[in-house]
Amino acid sequence: MMGWTETLRTAVAALNARRMRSALTMLGILIGIAAVMLTVGLGQGAQAQITDQINSLGSNLISVSPSQSSSGGFRGGGSTVSTLTLQDAEMLADPQIVPDVAAVAPTSSTSGSLQSSETTWTSTVVGTVPEWATVRAREVDTGRFFTQSEVDSSATVAVIGSETASELFTTGSPVGQSISVNGQSFSIIGVLASEGSSTTSSLDDTVLVPITTFASRLSTSSSANSVSTIYLSGRDTESLSAAYQQVKTALLASHQVTSDSADFTVSTQASLVETATSITGILTLLLGGIAAISLLVGGIGVMNIMLVSVSERVREIGLRKALGATPGVIRRQFLVEAGILGVLGGLIGVGLGFAGAAILTPVLGMTVLISIPATLIALVVSLGIGLVAGVYPAARAAKLAPIDALRSE
Repeated sequence: MMGWTETLRTAVAALNARRMRSALTMLGILIGIAAVMLTVGLGQGAQAQITDQINSLGSNLISVSPSQSSSGGFRGGGSTVSTLTLQDAEMLADPQIVPDVAAVAPTSSTSGSLQSSETTWTSTVVGTVPEWATVRAREVDTGRFFTQSEVDSSATVAVIGSETASELFTTGSPVGQSISVNGQSFSIIGVLASEGSSTTSSLDDTVLVPITTFASRLSTSSSANSVSTIYLSGRDTESLSAAYQQVKTALLASHQVTSDSADFTVSTQASLVETATSITGILTLLLGGIAAISLLVGGIGVMNIMLVSVSERVREIGLRKALGATPGVIRRQFLVEAGILGVLGGLIGVGLGFAGAAILTPVLGMTVLISIPATLIALVVSLGIGLVAGVYPAARAAKLAPIDALRSE
């Protein structure tokens, strides 16, 4: 009786005798495995990058922005006036009304023409309050952020982003120097730590000034109390959903509108991450499905080669049967050969997938995340494909009659 060790040795010898054919047979499987790994890795990498960008906007962030709804989210003739005001921000900062909100930062923004002693630059100018740094999870690299007393006194101080600093000042520290913002002089008291880019713009190219100073010197709005966006941070991740509901309910009551006619929009990080995850998940599934087709093609290739092998080895099969090999032994030999092709193709494909991820990460500027579960599944699938593809050829070989096989040319 032919044991498993002898079966394995015979299968390896048969495949080794036809190295080129074996290599080409494995090619379809290894390309399919590598393609599945890389498409899933690209999808997960994109999802992680988008999530990081959303999280970089702030800690447990909730944002309230005006909505151009049927109730007139923006109104005004010669100028536009936001439906959000400083009074709304003050109300949302009241723990009696919104207990699950930790900090509130109203903001107003405009495009600013900047001029330093060295050069000029155009950037986004934002009027806000000291809580902005906490809500948006930003830190000051050099200098400091402005204080509430400077907001109350409408001080002409500014905190700038690292990119803005590098554009305006090529030598020396920007802190302590002055810049002109739309013709108004401001003293730089701090430079923000670098944060990178969001999905729409650079987070490091900005100028922050006290919101009262912005209203009196830089605002183009006809109302000094209007703000463009109100940022809030929940007390913790678990209370973010409750804070969202409290903010929405408080604003609906304050603006005397219903959900259908609301003149504002409330959004959270959770909703943004959920939307991004849903989109990237669908794309990953689609691309992975397309890549998996190559696995099917690889399996068909294995079946084709095994059928050819059966046809070429008819006399060998007849001789083995004449010497006492049972149909089960013959069937097992061909299944082992097909399984070896599947496993080797899978292992080489996994190696190719890791190598591809290492190459694509610096080329694309995005981390390609290789999933260990997906890799293990790929190996199991490659073995399964090899075995399934070898079933019919193995069964055909096992059914050959010894006398017919020995007579064949």
